[in-house]
Amino acid sequence: MIQEKPELIEAIRSRFAHVDTCPFQGPRIFFENAGGALTLKSVGETSAYYATIPDNQGRANPAGQGLVDVIKKAKADLAEFTNSSSGQFIVGESGTELLFRMIRTACVNVPKGSKIIGTTIEHPASRSAAHRWAEVMELNYVSVPHDNEAGIVTAEAYAEKMTPEVSVATILHGSPVTGMGMDIAKIVKAIRKVSPDCFIIVDGIQHAAHGQIDLDAYDVDGYAISPYKVFSRHGYGVAWLSDRLSKLPHEQLMGAPETAWEFGTRDAGAYATMSDVVSYFDWLGGEVSDAPGRRGRIEAAGRAVHEYEMHLTTRAIHGTGNLPGLADMPHVEIIGGADNPAREGLVSFTVRGMTSPEVVETLNGQGIRTHSRKADHFSGNVLKPLGLEDCVRISMCHYNTEQEVAKLLAAVNEMA
Repeated sequence: MIQEKPELIEAIRSRFAHVDTCPFQGPRIFFENAGGALTLKSVGETSAYYATIPDNQGRANPAGQGLVDVIKKAKADLAEFTNSSSGQFIVGESGTELLFRMIRTACVNVPKGSKIIGTTIEHPASRSAAHRWAEVMELNYVSVPHDNEAGIVTAEAYAEKMTPEVSVATILHGSPVTGMGMDIAKIVKAIRKVSPDCFIIVDGIQHAAHGQIDLDAYDVDGYAISPYKVFSRHGYGVAWLSDRLSKLPHEQLMGAPETAWEFGTRDAGAYATMSDVVSYFDWLGGEVSDAPGRRGRIEAAGRAVHEYEMHLTTRAIHGTGNLPGLADMPHVEIIGGADNPAREGLVSFTVRGMTSPEVVETLNGQGIRTHSRKADHFSGNVLKPLGLEDCVRISMCHYNTEQEVAKLLAAVNEMA
């Protein structure tokens, strides 16, 4: 739908800062969205505005109360964006830090000797927290292997490892290495079928920018987002906690309310920028649908984003115009297969005869920003089983264009 409206693509791009020019490099194509998406111009304006306000939220003055209203609105906006009718949203240091806090809290409140289950596809944010607190709390860590060829983990794989003793589970919603999205609802059903009261924590950091979050449908207990990967800015993370996770004993000030999780004064501007993000999805949904309600427009935006990003990755893989796609280049190998329905705006690949850092450097010299993943503590769990030392990651968002993909293909084709 977006690909059929050139004027809409231009309107989308006009809302983002540095969409085609880097302030340090000059003109460039931005295919590094998994490392941090472009920022809405409104987010920059909002951040600057709230950064200058000296008042403390909650004080008995108009500014203090006004900041409280800003935070309340942002939480209501997030509830609509994620379709959550219960639980609470909190802001922390980063998405990674919030995953650690949620996983730690779950682990210290379940019986010793019980199990925590996770997968080999996960980012080290959740895997590290799970291993750390399994060891500290004497829990048995159960590792679910992912499908190396498809770059995903399935509900069936979880089901094979599930037992009633599993009390905590972690799930990755989208992989920043393979680019594939997991079927959260189906995985959760497989877990709860065997262990109904299991605490389930989801890493939604990579998935959030691609739309379509439905917490009421997932039946999980925690969900983490890194706002800088969903059109906001660096410096904070957002998490949603279910009512029962919120009420578990956790680090907090003595005498604080039972469900208080935030430490110190929060940045009202951070919350306000999430309202900007939600407003953007609302606007986009109105451009691609006639949905009457705000949630309906957000859902329509998510569907349109997914459809357009699938169009872009298909063009990258199978070619555009007279340019061959990555799958047609004999010197290129694609991770996760050429035709993978789980793909979410990202293609990782290798080039025969070149290291991935060399490929990235060559592309950067032509004004095409990509990134290399190495078989280190961030990506080794995915690359090592494939026998790879590294890979090139092209990560797209819905403000990218088919013309940008064509320039990328021409550059990679010349590397033969």
